[in-house]
Amino acid sequence: MTNYIDPSRENFDHFKSLPRDTPVHMLNLVRFKALADYPEGHELAGKGLTGAEAYAEYFGTIQPVLERAGGRIVWKGGFEAMVTGPSEWEWDETFVMAYPSAAAFMGMVKDPDYAPVVVHRQAAVEDSRLVRFAPVEG
Repeated sequence: MTNYIDPSRENFDHFKSLPRDTPVHMLNLVRFKALADYPEGHELAGKGLTGAEAYAEYFGTIQPVLERAGGRIVWKGGFEAMVTGPSEWEWDETFVMAYPSAAAFMGMVKDPDYAPVVVHRQAAVEDSRLVRFAPVEG
């Protein structure tokens, strides 16, 4: 089974080929590692943080970067039951982020303050999906 933590070059190139001046909603599906896996030498390496704790660190420290990009959570939910589909739900976090434009999202990823923060996400995440949607009114 393939796990996805960061975008592939092919997928990111496709994202960049789409219009950049329109609002986007990004569906985030995240499954955590039991224990966070920080790179050797990182101040939190070997501290015994769970994936959920490392992801909370990521979300807390990324807030200034998100604010500069105009990003905000427009929906977050906790799983309760599968009505149609497989009985197993494999995601620990499910939420939708809104950005004023795809260019704003790109700006967030390229923000110099993003790289030191994303290490928490990479340490925390076992598998994920990040899916771009065009918001539709009504």
